[in-house]
Amino acid sequence: LEGRDLIAQAKTGSGKTAAFGLGVLQKLDPTRLTPQALLLCPTRELADQVAQELRRLARQIANVKILTLCGGAAARPQAESLARGTHIVVGTPGRIQDHLERGSLDLSGLTTLVLDEADRMVDMGFYDDIVAIASHCPAKRQTLLFSATYPDNIRKLSARFLRNPAEVKVEAQHDASRIEQIFYEIDPAERLDAVARLLAHFRPVSTLAFCNTKIRSHDLVERLQAEGISALALNGDLEQRERDEILIQFANQSCAVLVATDVAARGLDIQNLGAVINVDVTKDTEVHVHRIGRSGRGDQKGLALSLCSPDEMRWANLIEQYQGAPLTWGDIKSLRPKADRPLRAPMVTLCIQGGKKDKLRPGDLLGALTGDGGLAFEQVGKINITEFNAYVALDRKIAKQAFSRLSNSNIKGRRFRMRYLEEL
Repeated sequence: LEGRDLIAQAKTGSGKTAAFGLGVLQKLDPTRLTPQALLLCPTRELADQVAQELRRLARQIANVKILTLCGGAAARPQAESLARGTHIVVGTPGRIQDHLERGSLDLSGLTTLVLDEADRMVDMGFYDDIVAIASHCPAKRQTLLFSATYPDNIRKLSARFLRNPAEVKVEAQHDASRIEQIFYEIDPAERLDAVARLLAHFRPVSTLAFCNTKIRSHDLVERLQAEGISALALNGDLEQRERDEILIQFANQSCAVLVATDVAARGLDIQNLGAVINVDVTKDTEVHVHRIGRSGRGDQKGLALSLCSPDEMRWANLIEQYQGAPLTWGDIKSLRPKADRPLRAPMVTLCIQGGKKDKLRPGDLLGALTGDGGLAFEQVGKINITEFNAYVALDRKIAKQAFSRLSNSNIKGRRFRMRYLEEL
C-alpha cells in the first residue's frame, strides 16, 4: 500500500491474491482505460483463479475491466479486447510476450507489475520471457514478487527487477492438527499396489497423487484404471484443451484420483481435496510441504499419505527435521478395504458442443436438463462453460439412461452434439 517493491514468500492458500489484489485496486484510476497493472502467473488455471478473485474484490468499484490473456485461446479476440481497453491484465508469460511482440499490448502506462508463483514460472522456463516483459514496463513502477520458495534463481530475478524491496515470509508450516500425515514404508516393487491399498482403505472422494516422474504417473493411472478406479494423469505433454477437460472432471467429481508430477500440478488450486498421496517422497522438503498443503484448506481437515522405500528414508528424515516433529508411521499391510467395490467417482461429465460463443449460460443448460432431459435438480452437478464447449457433471447412476433423452433435447431452441468424456 505504501508503493514499495515487495518480495513475499508464502504458501498456496495463504491469501496472497487478496493481499496484492486490494493494493492493485486501491491504486487504480478507473477513468484511464489503459493497462495499469499486469499480473503474471505460471498457468492458465492460476490466471483464471486470480482474475476471478480480482473481479470479486472489485465489485464495489464501478466499471473496472479485468482481462485474462493466456495460451490455449485464440489471440485475435484477445487483441480486440485489448483494443477496447482494460485496467488490469492477468496472464501467462508466453501469451503476454506474444501480444507485446504483436503490438496489441501497451504497458507504457503500467504502475504495478505482479509476479505470482515466480519460482514456478522460472522452473517452467519463463525467465527470459519475464525479463523481456519487464523491459516493456516503465522503470518507475511497483513490482511485487510472490514465491512459495526462494531459490537462487529467484534471488537473481528479484535483484534485477526490485528496488529496495520489503521482505515478508509466511512460514511454510501447516497446522498439524488440520492435516493428518501418515508415512508407510514399502518395498519399491509394491509401490503401485500400495497406492491402490490406500485408496481402498481410506476411500477419499477426491485424491491428488504426486509422482516424481511422468513415467510413474502413467504406470499408476494404468494400474488404477485396471482396478476400475476413476483415475486420470496430468502431465506436461497434454494439449491445453485436454488439460482443461481433466481438471474440469476432477473439480466436478467425475474423476476420483488425479495423478500428477509437481511440474504438471503447478498453479492448481483445488478445493475440497479429500487426500494427498505422495507416491514418491520428494527430495525437496518445501515441495513436500507445498504438496500436502493442498489438503486441509481453510477450516477443513486434511489427509496426507506418503509411501517411502528404504532408499527414500533419508528424504523422510529431512522432512521430519524440517517439521520439527516426529513422523507418524503406519503399517501398509494392516490396511483393509472399506468396501467391496472399486473407488468410482460419483459423477460423469457430459460435454456439449456449444459454449459462450453460442450464448449458452448455466441456467439454459440446467433448464434443459431438468426440463426435456427429465433429470432431478440434485442429479446435476457443476456446470462449466468455455468459449466453444459446455461441461456438465451428472449423477453416474443415471448417466446412461439420461443420454438418449438429452441428445434429443433442445437447448435455447437448438440441438447440440454431445458426448461423455469417459466410456460408461
